[in-house]
Amino acid sequence: MLPRIVVMGRPNVGKSTLFNRLAGRRIAIVDDTPGVTRDRKEVVARIAGRDVLLVDTAGLEESAPDTIPGRMRASSEAALRGADLVLFVVDVRTGLTPSDRAFAQWLRRQGKPVLVLANKAEGRQGAANSLEAYELGLGAPLPVSGEHGDGFGELHDEIREALPPEPEVEEEEDDADRPLRLAIVGRPNAGKSTLLNALLGEERMITGPEPGLTRDSVAVKWIDETGKPVRLVDTAGLRRRARITQALEQMSTAATIAALKECEIAVLVVDAVQGMDEQDLRIARLAEREGRAIVIAFNKWDAVEDREAARRRVEDVLTSSLAQLRGILVVPLSAATGKGVEKLMPTVREAYEVWNRRIPTGALNRWFEDALTRHQPPLVEGKRLKLRYATMPKARPPTIAIFGTRAELLPEDYRRYLVNSFRDAFDMPGVPVRLNLRGTDNPYSEE
Repeated sequence: MLPRIVVMGRPNVGKSTLFNRLAGRRIAIVDDTPGVTRDRKEVVARIAGRDVLLVDTAGLEESAPDTIPGRMRASSEAALRGADLVLFVVDVRTGLTPSDRAFAQWLRRQGKPVLVLANKAEGRQGAANSLEAYELGLGAPLPVSGEHGDGFGELHDEIREALPPEPEVEEEEDDADRPLRLAIVGRPNAGKSTLLNALLGEERMITGPEPGLTRDSVAVKWIDETGKPVRLVDTAGLRRRARITQALEQMSTAATIAALKECEIAVLVVDAVQGMDEQDLRIARLAEREGRAIVIAFNKWDAVEDREAARRRVEDVLTSSLAQLRGILVVPLSAATGKGVEKLMPTVREAYEVWNRRIPTGALNRWFEDALTRHQPPLVEGKRLKLRYATMPKARPPTIAIFGTRAELLPEDYRRYLVNSFRDAFDMPGVPVRLNLRGTDNPYSEE
């Protein structure tokens, strides 16, 4: 098990900037707005020559447990329980605050190794200002700058000394044991974080009736009921582009789209009471354009009165507006009560198998010949197109390459016919299918 390093401190002291700098890439959203980070974020990073699990947390604030800051603090305290080392961040520009002193006193009682990072300590004056942090009673503060990278060499050395001894090297994971990458996407307040908590069986993500609680994409490693690893990513809700005005929300949207590009399966969470609207369809089309398999989690199913009518409505919308994902799998469930949640992962695994399936060339060309026999290619410019053979160069998503004379001129309606015929022949519902058309050159065309 990798040693766990947890970054903590009050809001807006630069925890996420330090986290990104230590991780070696931009993972957490950084903005001048206090409280941008609301859920803890984890990443495997190489620090001081060792692989560690680095954890970014929400800002520590004194608030009632039922408020958003109170829930953020509870999430940070939960991260602390498994920490091997705590990086307690203070801001030397503003100086120590009563909150810094109170949380330092609380940290001393936890019995965890702590390094005090005096952040924003650029230049000589910043290093001098960092000396104030001695009075926290947590040891000598390290003057660093997360924005500029000052002091990170010494920080790596201090982390190396503070971590527990390195265990014996274990064998690397087999490719078959790589985690399934799963992104949970949808509109704001559809129940994405509640669904992630229901899958994990713990209050991992902050939830509540307030829309937009999740502002960043948060990845969690998990072992499902089959004993196989899964990398779950909870994302911020995607709104229509015209409604995205603040820079912070633009960054949240960019992080969600990046998570969608990196995943293998996208679980689209839809509010079953409101039904699928145009924004849900936009998100599904975005996932399809990225080549991701999609499973629809029809959430809040327990609150639907006429369930047959709700099923018919979603089927009609999918048939009329998502024809390119015909047969997409839908799982009615209630993330709040847990009812039906146990059906989601088997459905996800089923979609993954379809998305990852490769068809042998012989079977593919038998289908191709039959499809051409049933409906001949159309005339283009008075000449019939001659399609010769098909191959499947890749899966993930299923991709068909068709070769023939002037194949690239094949009309869109005949392309759709081939894709739908392929889906039916090989039972591939609900996944994107790519069709690549490759024409053959005529050696006498220049003559």
